[in-house]
Amino acid sequence: MIKKGIALSLTGVLLLAIAAPAAMALMTRDEYKAQVEPICKKNSEANDKILKTVRKEVKENKLKTAGAKFLKASAALTTTYNELKAVEQPTEDAAKLTKWLGYVKKEAELFNSGGKALKAGNKKKAQKFVNQLNSNANKANAEVLAFGFHYCKFNPSKYT
Repeated sequence: MIKKGIALSLTGVLLLAIAAPAAMALMTRDEYKAQVEPICKKNSEANDKILKTVRKEVKENKLKTAGAKFLKASAALTTTYNELKAVEQPTEDAAKLTKWLGYVKKEAELFNSGGKALKAGNKKKAQKFVNQLNSNANKANAEVLAFGFHYCKFNPSKYT
């Protein structure tokens, strides 16, 4: 009788050990969205502050000031990228989200390159990076359209 009870207990523990990781790995799209949107919101709000006057500064040839803001936005987006990368992904969307995160990383790099070009006084080169930035954002948004992101939908054209 005791052996039977021990066997049932061990079976229960074994089932829990198998089921717990499986249940944790089954994140849904909605759960993922709920975890990443606050991360993106924080970045979006930071960029609203950082890049608020950048268009005006470029028009007024205050390129070093605008460039410094682009570099600051790049650093903020790099931090966001690292936070997003750490979030568990729904298994069925892993390939799509990996591609999207690649676009997020590229966006941070383009902000950086644009900032360096502006600080060097090269408006034409900076415009090239801004064009790439907008194109990259469109690709990123298209990749995760099904998620219905609000804050994780990138729109750098509102600043540039």
